[in-house]
Amino acid sequence: MVWLRKIGCWWALSCLLLITSACTPTPVTDQAVFSVLSDPKTFNAVLSAESPNIFGLTYEGLITENPLTGQKEPALAKAWQISADNKTITFQLREGLQWSDGQPLTVEDVLFSYNDLYLNPKIPNNYRDSLRIGQKGDFPLISSPRPGEIEFRISEPFAPFLDSAEVPILPAHILRQTVESVDEQGNLKFLTTWGTDTPPQDIVVNGPYRVKEYITSQRIVFERNPYFWKRNAQGQRLPAISRVIWAIVESTDTALLQFRSGSLDAISVTPEYFSLLKKEEERGNFTLYNGGPAYGSTFLFFNLNQGQRNGQPLVDPIKSRWFNDENFRQAIAYGIDRQRMINNIFRGLGAAQNALISMQSPYYNRSLAGYNYDPQRARALLQAAGFTYDAQGQLLDADNHPVRFVLHTNAGNKIREAMGAQIQEDLGKLGIQVDFSPMSFSVLVDKLSNSLTWDAVLLGLTGGNDPHIPNVWYTDGNLHMFNQKPQPGSAPIDGWVIAPWEQKLADLALKGSQVLDFDQRRAIYAEQQQVALTYLPFIYLVNPYSLAAVRNRFCSIQYSALGGAFWNLDEITLCPALGEISRRNYH
Repeated sequence: MVWLRKIGCWWALSCLLLITSACTPTPVTDQAVFSVLSDPKTFNAVLSAESPNIFGLTYEGLITENPLTGQKEPALAKAWQISADNKTITFQLREGLQWSDGQPLTVEDVLFSYNDLYLNPKIPNNYRDSLRIGQKGDFPLISSPRPGEIEFRISEPFAPFLDSAEVPILPAHILRQTVESVDEQGNLKFLTTWGTDTPPQDIVVNGPYRVKEYITSQRIVFERNPYFWKRNAQGQRLPAISRVIWAIVESTDTALLQFRSGSLDAISVTPEYFSLLKKEEERGNFTLYNGGPAYGSTFLFFNLNQGQRNGQPLVDPIKSRWFNDENFRQAIAYGIDRQRMINNIFRGLGAAQNALISMQSPYYNRSLAGYNYDPQRARALLQAAGFTYDAQGQLLDADNHPVRFVLHTNAGNKIREAMGAQIQEDLGKLGIQVDFSPMSFSVLVDKLSNSLTWDAVLLGLTGGNDPHIPNVWYTDGNLHMFNQKPQPGSAPIDGWVIAPWEQKLADLALKGSQVLDFDQRRAIYAEQQQVALTYLPFIYLVNPYSLAAVRNRFCSIQYSALGGAFWNLDEITLCPALGEISRRNYH
């Protein structure tokens, strides 16, 4: 699972269609069947911190980004203007917008979504950090100066601000009461609103689809939102496909079997499956797409948090001394054979990555040298840091403690599990004992966000073209995973320390957001990437190619690494002339 900075990459589909005896088999053509690796964690778009999630299907923002061109395009807003001083952005809302319950969608919903939800300090969310402006971290002033208009006033020019206009807009007429009342613990009721136990009919949306049914560990069924604003060239309401099914399974191997048998319409292709599927492409009546290096990153990172909770350290102090030594982290980087990962795990369908910024982004620093496999240099760095070896080749610290730590990743992701196993083997050659322990994604997220008690994690983040990632690099960002500050509602931490290089990364992230000139921004982010590569809060590994297999029953597929095959699902139509694949229907 990849944990998102930008939520909503619902097109990354990679699992299984489950068929149960309780279902009535009926041939169905007017639907698309995809799948995901795990159950959704929430139906609340503001609180979500996972990808894929349902919200690319169920919500829209004021604007959107075309993944083919990288350009911003209208969505709920039909147009926008930016003032000459680049400090006022005014959006014109479309007329006649409606929620899925038929109620009008107005500027009040937009103001509520930003001012009462995303900017509410009592509501932790992945979007709030991205709305900060300037050195002081000011938030925009959002108002409606004229009917049908929403005005964002910012304290200074802010290059990535239009990204903030892509966040989901939520219904004020349903949710306002949840931010004006608290539960018995004094927390806003919004924080427990629209969990996965919410009846689907109670969830009000504005996107092309609404939730019709959710059965834990089995499926999510989406149906067409009859009030969706978009129409095709003939004036007919979209989406063209009336129903979408997400099946839930925790095995990509089974997903492959189901795709090959015809039960799935698409599958995210891992490198190990590519050769097999390539041989079956014509016979199976599907197309394999290769979008080049995927947007996002995969990395290993250590818990650098030196704080305590209730008198207990979050990390064993012995391990914490290792983890916070940059020589130790650099030795780990040199000790991992990334080329072997590419050759064996990724079957050559991947590239070594050296930064959190996506490789296809124009801001990616291609001059970064990275850490090529060099175990001798790794040993030299460890010895320079005071580590020694015993007679059996076990690495010991200066106090003769054996170097041993636990490495977690999300269970069920075969590629990541294989990467973890290789890391365990590679570091074993350095005398380091790695206890590799995959676990469910929900438990892993809880460790990273709440308990903060872990040693090392193998994970990833999705990405986009713009390099502004404040919730990762700002020291109080809610995805500042390697040294996480307690989130709202969590117990306080004593002794939380920010390293000088850590603050430098935050400063560069801020500086890059303040410059509008492309070349100047690129230079700033090149420096930031170099600092991160030196101090290694994240040890970057391999970026797989963006691969997908899609049934030839769909028209107008426009594949891209950023958007996948179904980024424009609301406009995609079925092509019955190409032959329908019989499947079972859920009721």
